[in-house]
Amino acid sequence: MSLTIAMAGKGGTGKTTIAGLLIRFLLEKGIKPILAVDADANANLNEVLGLDVEITLGEAREGLKDGVPKGMTRDVYMEYKVQQSLVESEGYDLIVMGRPEGPGCYCHANTLLSRYMDVLCGNYRVVVMDNEAGMEHISRLVARRADMLLIVSDPTQRGILAAKRIRDLARELKLDIRDEYVIINRVSGELPSAVKDAVDAAELNLAGCVKEDELISRYDVEGRPTIELPDDAKSVQSLNAIFNAILRGVI
Repeated sequence: MSLTIAMAGKGGTGKTTIAGLLIRFLLEKGIKPILAVDADANANLNEVLGLDVEITLGEAREGLKDGVPKGMTRDVYMEYKVQQSLVESEGYDLIVMGRPEGPGCYCHANTLLSRYMDVLCGNYRVVVMDNEAGMEHISRLVARRADMLLIVSDPTQRGILAAKRIRDLARELKLDIRDEYVIINRVSGELPSAVKDAVDAAELNLAGCVKEDELISRYDVEGRPTIELPDDAKSVQSLNAIFNAILRGVI
């Protein structure tokens, strides 16, 4: 069975960059194949990974709702579209969920998509899912379980409150999540005591802090994939230490 790691966090916290660097960490450890799932409506994991996406599963779902080509059943069509949506790279594949549903009923389309995504995920050693702040994509379209939930926050009390809300939402949805961690991103110097107190008050499991890294901003400005950051980048070193700690004995 695949190890499923779900990423979440409010917009602007850097969770997609961290998802990409998690994939890099796993590849460097020789842990593959990996399936990267971009379930954020504002999909940009492919940019972090330096990959081009031609078709999303949202587009495939639209096609199913409008009908399928002659001579194909809906099941065969959806299986074909799921395979067509895969972007292959060295050691990992990427699939992009695409935009949320539009008007009309997508119940049958979602059922088929969920079925084939469950089958697809089983073909990989690790599945890394980059989600938006809500966790509905996990409960609805991708998988009903996640071995690990990594919630990314900024170093503010409001950020910690948002992380708590995401954690609480995952529990309300009754998702099968074994471990929950919070990663605080873009920390300059020591983590403020007020933020530490907020983490404790929210009863969040802090995995660690990621140092502010000007290289990430530079790569973003230049349009360079952040998965290509140098080994000595502050963010890479911080995250590698966190990933080593939380994944020790898991993979």
